[in-house]
Amino acid sequence: MLLLPATLSALLVATACWSSDPPPETDYLSFATDDEANTTEVFSAASPAVVFVTSSELRRNLFSLNILEIPRGAGSGFIWDENGLIVTNYHVVAGADRLTVTLQDQTEHKAEIVGLAPERDLAVLRLLDPPDNLITLPLGDSSDLSVGRKVLAIGNPFGLDTTLTVGVVSALGREIQSPSNRRIRNVIQTDAAINPGNSGGPLLNSLGQLIGVNTAIYSPSGASAGIGFAIPVNTVKESVPQLIAYGKIMRPTLGLELASDRWMKRYRVEGVPIVRVVRGSPADRAGLIGAYRGSRGELRLGDVITHIDDAEIRSTDDYLTTMEQHEVGDEIEIRTRRDDSELSYTVTLTDMR
Repeated sequence: MLLLPATLSALLVATACWSSDPPPETDYLSFATDDEANTTEVFSAASPAVVFVTSSELRRNLFSLNILEIPRGAGSGFIWDENGLIVTNYHVVAGADRLTVTLQDQTEHKAEIVGLAPERDLAVLRLLDPPDNLITLPLGDSSDLSVGRKVLAIGNPFGLDTTLTVGVVSALGREIQSPSNRRIRNVIQTDAAINPGNSGGPLLNSLGQLIGVNTAIYSPSGASAGIGFAIPVNTVKESVPQLIAYGKIMRPTLGLELASDRWMKRYRVEGVPIVRVVRGSPADRAGLIGAYRGSRGELRLGDVITHIDDAEIRSTDDYLTTMEQHEVGDEIEIRTRRDDSELSYTVTLTDMR
């Protein structure tokens, strides 16, 4: 006996009930599964909020001295609010002199950069002539995600507008490298196909809520190989208001200049050496010192930061990530090593813009 899949068997039974062709009034959507109906509904509601971002740069012709506009790149984005703010990836717009945003109705609008966060691969743009009745996406909570949950990615891969791919959350808590070589933590991994041009587009849950911003793929060939990454929406919700208000991610500061990771690796220093302390800064008032010249002119290390509160500091990224978890006015404990001594300082953080 030939066994048929249950869905095919049910379809043959339904088809057999028709004497010839199905009646014109037949609602084909009634034969869609609940999952298919959900996918269609989410895409229909969310796609008007997804945009296509193209960037270009201006160059002078060496022979004619004319200014030429050279295409630089393209990606996706989504409408953040009704005033025409757009969220996309930093790497989509980095280095651009001119930006054009194409809405779902194919109308093109000039845009300007409001704020950039290369350390989180996020950017906020503003439409210079926003139309009325812009559609926005409801925001979800990426802390509620679990492996196996359904996700939908909408974007413009290879310039093909509003393309939908569907998959699941395949892993959580990943780390990827940002354009500024900082680590982006708690990244969402998905098997929903993400190709060039999807960058900056939304990753949605089955409720149609934004849960991430598609940012990168892992692929030897440059095309989707079943592993894509998205910046979690909780990071986006924290970053975007700062980008709108200040144009960058604001973090409290100690007033320190730190040694580079390459230098630390070369000289096998454990911890992060302080190169210079800004006069009058919180670190200066607390008594921390930077590198200095010895009596014979040799370079000597001052304080080498090993811990901030209970967090171990082994790189500049560790230092910056820990500082981003604090606000102006917070009191922190800094533990350092100076020569053979272990020292501890209590510092109140300030904003030294």
